[in-house]
Parts: sequence; structure tokens; C-alpha cells
Amino acid sequence: MQQKPLEKKVLVLQGGGALGAYQAGAFEALAQAGEQPDWLAGISIGAINAALIAGNPPERRVARLREFWNKVSSGLQGASLIPGAQGRSTFNELSSWLATMFGIPGFFSPRLVSPLLSWPGTREATSFYDTSALKDTLHELVDFDLINKGGPRLSVGAVNVVSGNFRYFDSTQEKLRAEHIMASGALPPGFPAVEIDGAFYWDGGLVSNTPLSQVIDMAGPSDSLCIFQVDLFSARGKLPETIMETAEREKEIRYSSRTRMMTTAAMTEQRLRQAAANLLKKLPQDMAGDPDVKALTETSRAAGITVMHLINRGNDFDTQSKDYEFSRLSVEEHWQNGFDDAQRGLSDKAWKARAIPAQGMVTFDNGKVVRS
Repeated sequence: MQQKPLEKKVLVLQGGGALGAYQAGAFEALAQAGEQPDWLAGISIGAINAALIAGNPPERRVARLREFWNKVSSGLQGASLIPGAQGRSTFNELSSWLATMFGIPGFFSPRLVSPLLSWPGTREATSFYDTSALKDTLHELVDFDLINKGGPRLSVGAVNVVSGNFRYFDSTQEKLRAEHIMASGALPPGFPAVEIDGAFYWDGGLVSNTPLSQVIDMAGPSDSLCIFQVDLFSARGKLPETIMETAEREKEIRYSSRTRMMTTAAMTEQRLRQAAANLLKKLPQDMAGDPDVKALTETSRAAGITVMHLINRGNDFDTQSKDYEFSRLSVEEHWQNGFDDAQRGLSDKAWKARAIPAQGMVTFDNGKVVRS
């Protein structure tokens, strides 16, 4: 087995709007444990959190995350006046209603004229909200020069509006700007598409809300990866009993992007890549030029992968609007839940006793360990 310092640490962040405070809390626990990322990959709110981390030196990252989440939750502070879960659900619904009516500070604001009354072809005609405030917030809190000149690698996903093709913008391949982060979170029809180099992009979560497989595909074949995957929607849930619970459950399933299935597929793919690497070692050198051998070489992977999977499992009083419910109370709860879950994962006996796999893939998921 190799030594742990040789691992490349990767933070993989799913989209999920206001639930993204959970990722900020998880990162705070990871940072306290010295698990600073070499590479961050995010979708939507995950891209914003990733930029806040990658665009600041280690000693300022948690503070910058706190500034962002305090700003976007400043619109509604206080607590529910009605006790119990039902009272809290009502409070959350009121909070989300205020967000839709008046917007979120430092993030988005409603357009003065409805898109239904705007001239076709204009930005105003294709979205209900203006996100220029988010651009100002990103410029205030993120050092894009640091991202593009020596900071941790940053990858954010978006989808081309015209072609429908998914694309990752990567700081090792191009110079990233605030527009790239905004494009990753431009969820229609609420937010307008973002133009980058003549093309227009929407939220990457429309195609894939979890960047795990893309990270593995983009990694070098000899990179030993330690991936902290922080998901905001749980693929598992209870059978709905009301129409509102039905709406919430549908959203969870849609945006969890079949997380467990994708993790299983990644483990299967890793086994095949490793088998290809092992097979290539057995072939005679004179076969190196064979097209099939070249194809195997391109897809082979010589190093192992470790994944810690953290999932926001929510609260009983959560509602279908939880991804756009930005009250200070809920944001602080999401942050604390992420912090607690990450600390619990890091203190797990199996995690503390882990060794870096020479090959294959090992996942640590809520106390369970699965090896490929």
C-alpha cells in the first residue's frame, strides 16, 4: 500500500440550491481535519461552493463560505412562532414564498416585468429572475486569479442550451470567470442562460447533478484519488402521503441523479479499467502498436480510488421547496448537519484505519464499506 500523502484529494459537490449550506458545513469539518482539496468539481450551488473554496487561501475558505451563506440567508431571520414539525413546515413554506416574490440577497431578484410580457429574444423574456447580484457576490468573495494561477483545480458542469450537450469548464484547460460558475447554476426558467464565448449555457444539473463519474474520467490514470462526495438530495426516502410530499419526493429522486447507481457503475468501470491495466502488463511489447491495445491503454487505470459519501438526509419538517428556502434558521441547520455528518464519517473506525487501495475502488457510505 502507498502512503496517504500521495493521494489526490477531490471534493465533489452536487447541486441543490439552499441545501448547499450542508456542503459548507461538511467542508468546515474536512478543513478542521486537514483534508484540504487538490481538486474541486461542482454542479449548480456545488459550483458556487467550490469556487468559494478554490478561490481563497486555505485559512480564509470557511470564512468566505460563511460570508456567502450569511448574505443569502439575510432576507429572513428568526424562528417559527408555531411549535412542532407542522409549524416549522409552515415557516419554511413562508420563507420559500418570500424568496420567489422578492428574491435572495446577493443571489437573484425578480424581474420588474414578467417574461410573458417581454420582447422575444431578450434575456428578460426567457427567465423570471435577474442573477446579476450573484456575479457581484462572486467577484467580491472569489479570487479568480488564484483559481487560474496555482489554486486547486476547479471543474464546473453546465449544459449547452442549443446542442443539449454537457460540458465541464476546467481551470487546467481554460481561464475561469464568474460567468462559468453562474452558467453551472443557471436553472431555467427561473434563471437566464449565461453566455460564454458565444454559446449559452444552463444549469448542469439538467443533465447530471453529481460529478463523480466525470471526475474519474478526467483524472490521470496513475492518480490515486480520495474523493469526498457531498450530495444534497437523498435517493432513498419514504412513500409520500400528500401531494406536497409527492412533489418533494419527485425532486429528491430527480436531483439525486441515481447516486447509488452511479457509484456502483463507477466501481464496475474502475474494475474494468484496472483489468485493462493488468492485462496490458502481460502483453508482449511488439503488440504496443495494435489498435485494440492502444484503445485499452487509453481506458486503463493503474491507481485506486477511495470515496467518502456524505448525503444530506434532511429533516422531517422539510418541504418540496427546501432547495429555495433560504431562511437563516434553515441555512444554519443545513450547515450544522453537514458538519456533524462529515465529523461522523471522519471519526468512523473503518475510515481511520483505512489504507489506500493499490487498485480498485473503496466507498465509505454511512458506516458501510464497499470494495470493488
